[in-house]
Amino acid sequence: MPDFHSPQATLLIVDDEKATREGLRSALEEEFDVYTASGNAEALAILKSEPIDLMLTDLRMGGDSGMDLLEAALGVAHPPVAIMMTAYGSVDTAVEAMRRGAWHFVTKPLNLDEVEMLLKRALKSRRLETENRELKQQTTERHKLDKLIGKSPAMSHVFDLIQQVAPTRATVLIEGESGTGKEVVAHAIHHFSGRPESKMVIVHCAALSAQLLESELFGHEKGAFTGAAQRRIGRFEQADGGTLFLDEIGEIDAATQVKLLRVLSERTIERVGSNQVVKVDVRVIAATNKNLRRLVDEGKFREDLYFRLNVVKIDMPPLRTRAEDIVLLAGSFLKEFAKENGRPVKPLSDAALEHLRAYPWPGNVRELRTAIEHGVVMSNDSVIEVRHLPAFLVDQGQSPVTSFPEAVKMDLAAPAEFNLHALETRAIRSALNVAGSNRTRAADLLGVSRRTLQRKLKELGL
Repeated sequence: MPDFHSPQATLLIVDDEKATREGLRSALEEEFDVYTASGNAEALAILKSEPIDLMLTDLRMGGDSGMDLLEAALGVAHPPVAIMMTAYGSVDTAVEAMRRGAWHFVTKPLNLDEVEMLLKRALKSRRLETENRELKQQTTERHKLDKLIGKSPAMSHVFDLIQQVAPTRATVLIEGESGTGKEVVAHAIHHFSGRPESKMVIVHCAALSAQLLESELFGHEKGAFTGAAQRRIGRFEQADGGTLFLDEIGEIDAATQVKLLRVLSERTIERVGSNQVVKVDVRVIAATNKNLRRLVDEGKFREDLYFRLNVVKIDMPPLRTRAEDIVLLAGSFLKEFAKENGRPVKPLSDAALEHLRAYPWPGNVRELRTAIEHGVVMSNDSVIEVRHLPAFLVDQGQSPVTSFPEAVKMDLAAPAEFNLHALETRAIRSALNVAGSNRTRAADLLGVSRRTLQRKLKELGL
């Protein structure tokens, strides 16, 4: 039978005496996922790379001060609850440690039962603080959901699907062009899942190399590969009890696809370099700006993984197909950026609205949002006129989407040169020309990710 484990609270033990570190590790590793460090620099490296829940640190460690480490630890992204230990205990030292942010103070020689009890009480305190913080963040999450706006039939269908699938544990695949709001939909599904107080962890798959992505998702053990100086908890374990959002899922390599398939099938993971099987209770939402079914047909994506991800599919409509939503979205963005910049809410002129309706928005809602922010910032009049909008709206007589196919056609040479290399080169050059050398917009026009475009530019020597 496999040795199943659930994710544990993480504990960092910092002491310059190896016997003390290893003794505490041995006594506490059944209750906690234990990391150790011999000094401040090593401890801070762990705190900056791992979500450490609890820290048990010595006060004096050679040339290092536990007080300095305490102050630095409270400044990291995931500050731990800290307990100070020392052989030089005094009321003054205890008060100073508490004043600087320590949760408690113990003296050496340590009573292991007392230390374990304190750590468990500190963990309970930490979880209560986390719950309170996440309750406060719900207002911010609702603000994010406000961006999910639309009255078009296509968006009404999206809203219906969110309402239907959110309370379930089903895996969801969201497909759509860049900027259509796939991440906002993922937030909505998590928010209405029935346990919105749990974590939603986001991984942008295209931003990581194959080895980094594997470690990021599943974690790794110390020494698993060159540079693995400490154990690392992966995103699946971090998201335990909540939601893991895998953005740009179409970019993951074949080896990671196999491991992801196992997680979805068995709800277990193994850290890189470990045989320990860890149970995870995670709801997976995946998103892509590609057609995964087409990638399967081309042999670039596993069919069995596709079926596991595609339990419920949500297709995000491009903004150009739901013109009736443009004014609603623009109105929401006007209020948001007026408040953010300390400006009064100004209406868009009729001519400015006409420009917004006529433009095909290759960057979708994200591009519209940027255009409205530009208008709010640039307008000193009582209304936002056409001249206050970005140059691509004001100056271009023809839209990029309309002009792109024509540009490609004009750029193509004789049929004898219709080989794949020539076609790709000309299509990319035409897209860059139409997009004014903006690679993000050019990638949108080509229907690929920016990372894919960058790779093609390198491959083709452009």
